[in-house]
Parts: sequence; C-alpha cells; structure tokens
Amino acid sequence: MARKRYLKKTPLKEARELFLAKVEPSRISNELIAVEEALDRVTAAPVFAKISSPHYHAAAMDGICVRAEDTFGATEFNPKKLLAVSSDSPGPDAFAYVDTGNSLPAWANAVIMIEKVRQRKDGSLEIFESVGPWNHVRLVGEDVVATELLLPRYHRLRPYDLGALLASGHTRVEVKCRPKVGIIPTGDELIAPGEQPQPGAVIEFNSTVLAAFVREWGATPIKYPRVKDRSELLEQAVHQAAAECDLVTIIAGSSAGEHDLTAEVVADAGELWAHGIDVMPGKPAVLGGVGGKPVIGVPGYPVSAIVIAREILRPALEKFLGAAAPSYPRVHAVVPKKIASHLGLEEFIRVSVGRVGNKLVAVPLARGAGVITTMVHADGLLRIPSLVEGLNEGEEVEIDLLRPREDIENTILCTGSHDLSIGVIEDQLKQHHPELKIAAANVGSLGGLLALQRGETHIAGTHLLDPETGVYNVADIKRTIPKLPVTLVHLAQREQGIVVARGNPKSIGSLSDLISGIRFVNRQAGSGTRVLLDFELKRLGINPSSINGYEREEFTHMSVGVAIASGLADAGLAVRAAAQALGLEFIPIASEQYDLLFSRPFFESDRGQRLLSVLQSGAFKNAVAALGGYDSSGSGKLLYQQ
Repeated sequence: MARKRYLKKTPLKEARELFLAKVEPSRISNELIAVEEALDRVTAAPVFAKISSPHYHAAAMDGICVRAEDTFGATEFNPKKLLAVSSDSPGPDAFAYVDTGNSLPAWANAVIMIEKVRQRKDGSLEIFESVGPWNHVRLVGEDVVATELLLPRYHRLRPYDLGALLASGHTRVEVKCRPKVGIIPTGDELIAPGEQPQPGAVIEFNSTVLAAFVREWGATPIKYPRVKDRSELLEQAVHQAAAECDLVTIIAGSSAGEHDLTAEVVADAGELWAHGIDVMPGKPAVLGGVGGKPVIGVPGYPVSAIVIAREILRPALEKFLGAAAPSYPRVHAVVPKKIASHLGLEEFIRVSVGRVGNKLVAVPLARGAGVITTMVHADGLLRIPSLVEGLNEGEEVEIDLLRPREDIENTILCTGSHDLSIGVIEDQLKQHHPELKIAAANVGSLGGLLALQRGETHIAGTHLLDPETGVYNVADIKRTIPKLPVTLVHLAQREQGIVVARGNPKSIGSLSDLISGIRFVNRQAGSGTRVLLDFELKRLGINPSSINGYEREEFTHMSVGVAIASGLADAGLAVRAAAQALGLEFIPIASEQYDLLFSRPFFESDRGQRLLSVLQSGAFKNAVAALGGYDSSGSGKLLYQQ
C-alpha cells in the first residue's frame, strides 16, 4: 500500500483548540490522600473548614489576662493594682498569667503584655495603662470559621494551603488523580544514555525531558521501551499506551520521510486530526486520537519537542486537571538586532534576558531545532506571530520567561568576542554570589563595542588589534565609541594559532601553508581573531582569496575546532584552549590581549565590583591558566577609562 503524505499545516491556535476539544476532563477520577502528601495536587471539590481556627480564644502574646473593664482609669501616674486569682470565678481586679497561644479563662477578655506590668513583692501587679476588650487576643475563628469555604475546586495546593487544611480539621483531602501520559520514543538510530555513540547513533534523551515536563505540570509520565521504525510495532505500542494512559505521546517519526510513520499509524489505528502545525520549531507535529485517547506525535528534534510540549501537551494537562500549571511571568524587552522570521509560521526564538539601565534586553540564541543546550542557556521564549515577517532592531517584544523574574534582574549580559574563560568567570562568580548569572552572546569584538553603545549589554569581550600601533582595544574604543563612558579591564593574554587535526596530516607549519589547497575555516568579520588573521596575512603578503575557505565563517573558537575535529576543514585560527579541549594540534601564531570592556555605570555598580573582584582573585587566575594557552597574571588590571 502506498504511504500517505500529510504535512498540511494547521495554525497553532486552531490546532490547540482542535486538540483540546478532544480532551475529556471527566476521564480523570478523584482520590482521597493525606494532606501531608498533597503538595502541588489539585483539589477535586471545594473544601470547607471542619473546625474554626483558632477554635478557642487564645492569648496573642506572653503576659497577663484580665477583664478589660478592670483596667479602666489606669495611667502612668495613677497605676492600678491587680490581684492574682486561684479560682474559675474571681472577683474584680483579677489577673492570671498566660503564654502565647494559651486559652483564655472564661472570665477574661483581654491580654496585657508582660513588659507593660510591674510585679509587686506581695504577688500582686500594677498596670500603667488601660486596654480595650479583646486586646492581644486571637478570637475564635479569627483565621477561618467552621463551615466557611477554605479552598475552591481545582485549586493547586501550595505549602501554606496544607497548613490551612490541617488547622481547619482536615487530615485528608480529595484531589484529582494525576493524568497518565504515555511516552513512546521511536527510531532505529536511538541508543540509551551511557552507551558508546557511533556515527549515526542518537542518544535518546527526549523521553526524559518530556517526562520531567509531565511531572512539573502535575501528571504522571509512563515511559515505554523505544520502538523501531516498523509500522506494526509502533501501532502495537500506541494501542497499549492508549489502553493504559489518559494521553499518549510519540517521539519522532512525525515528519514525512521514509521512516516517519507516526501520522500513518495514528490514522490507521484511530483518527488523524492534524499533521503539521505552522510553528517553528515544531511544525511536523501530529495530533490525533486512538481508542478515545488523545495522541500527540512530537517531533524528534529536542527544541521542536519542547515547543510542542509547551503549546499542546501542557494546556491539555491543564484541562484534565482544571488548573493552570506553575509558570513564570511574561515581560517586555527590546531586541538588540533585526530578527528575520518565516512568514506564515509562528516562531519561537530562544533568548537570554538581562536588565541594562532601565530596560530589559532580549538577546537571541541559536535557532536550530536540535540545539538542546540553547534551552539550558535561555531565559525566555520570544514568540513571533505567523503574519509578522521579522522584528526590527530596538523593537519592544513580549518574552515568556523560563526563569523567575529575580534571575533576570541578576543576569549580566556579556556580548562580543568568544572566549572559553567566560564560563570560568561565571563559575567563580557563582561560588561567591550564586544569585548572579552571565549570559554570553558571541558577535565578535566590534559587535560587542557597538552593543555597549546601544545600551544592550553590560560588558563586551574584545581583542581588537590596531595594526598601526600594535596595541589592543584602546584605539578601536576611541575610534568606535569615543563618547561612551567605559572602563577596560584586562582578562588574559592568550595564544592564538592554527588548529589542525591530531598528527597534523597536512603538515601545516605556518599561515603560508594555507594557500596550498588546505580547507580553511575562518571566524566572522568583526571578530578579533579575523582582525589578527588579516593583519598577519597582509604582513606575509598573502591574498585572502587564495585561501580555500576564507569566506566560511564560524562564531566561536570551539566551532572552528569542531569543524576540524569532524573532518569538515583542515585548519582554522583559534585559541590553544580550544585545540586542547578537542584533542587537536596547535601551531602558535601570536600572543594576544583579551579584555573586558565595562559600561561605566555597570562597572561602578555592586554587580560590576563583584565581577571585578572575581577577575582579580587567585582562584580565577589559576582556573583560567589551567585551560591552557593563557597567561592570567594580569587579570583584573584596569587598563583604560573614558
């Protein structure tokens, strides 16, 4: 039988509404559980107080209980004497000692702080002010009165809710059962985490990520064994999961390739509602139903899978439970550069977010659907509607945060030239100030200076060589941003050189050897490494056009190293630490100065001074030196200020 081809894209909003219409909350039953085990569970019915809290008139502090009317007329100049009592029905001017939380005797209606009385030798007391009825007394039902509504239906229980339940007489509470979500990973290429990966093998981690989301959103994940790319095996697994779970997810196989079987299997086993959603990443998603249970075909690329989980799976679980899952707020930020997008596709851009001055800045991260580490570094998601063809530089946008707002306020934006030591700075900074974070964007040294000028970063990494003087950074700062208040701080001297494969199979010894058919990989224009290369080529009289690959650009030293380690290039210019990290050979070319340029307001702030303190510390200098190819003896030295 001929294979079916789908991929007719459905708008995201329409796809979500279509899917949610098939989600039946009545399928989720209720259960009675101990209050102590109910954190983050959702109430299945309204909860009414069984008893009042407090259920007696209680002293609100240490002191003496009295009848308020017995204190009238007492002043500092005309104290009143009270007598200790030993019976349940004392005479006038009586008192009894009470501690915080004690029950008041029936005859008392007020409490006086112990600091406001003076004890006499005969056991009596003097008071120096009068008090009103129920002074410093917690009345019956002050917190909640018996039969009063304590918690509504479909309320997600928080720590203080548990305390209120216990205080009002409940030891058990009726909650919604956690929906069961089946997770079926598919693909011949999958291997388990920990197995030795061979070319073509893919470590299966999507099911773990998806299961963690399911738990976070209040459901129970059930992970099934991976299924090979055979229709009958996948259909069997889907039927089993549909019989055992409330919702089924199938990971990968959702596109339209030879081994993409999800849409066909769902259609044959039940109903296919949509194949293809106008969202990027995530467009090959599949929506359908099997055995009366909703099914989501989740794309195999990890970021695509995360987007579909957030946009389709999460609202489905919220409908099952009747309560929104925990989330972080949405904020307004500006984008520092023009962002292109695909017209007709709703796009989600991963961004780092930090406050610079009085505005939040959202710096785009890599957009590849398979780049899971960008989700690790992302502070939020920027949503570009399907009918918007990109964003302009400086445009204000809304960001769905992936972290608490206070984390964003504590983010230090570092834009400019890439260097491995930035990660070391953050690690050392967190040891002393765990609330701080560094978000790095690699746009080259010149790009970092311009980001400072536009007020879009706190610091810029730079190593711009002035060919005329041989001095680093200062000339370009004066020329590019002459009026901007900045402070230049030295980070390290580092070795730049030619990185080649282990054993140097092409026998490369200098830059002059690059013109002999060597496949070269370059850094982007505006980067300090590119400036250094062009300087050296000019000095040697080498025309850049004679180098095969001069126009091929990467944005980090590690990307250059990876291109060589993977056999896509024979040589590239990078720091020694990148070669050392990837087990490659290194031919030194120059020792260069790498600095951090601070905006002056940030440099003078508490965060700026904390960062400077780290740069000047012995622990940081040792950690950078251990990378290889660095001289960190002058780290933290102030070089220039304007």
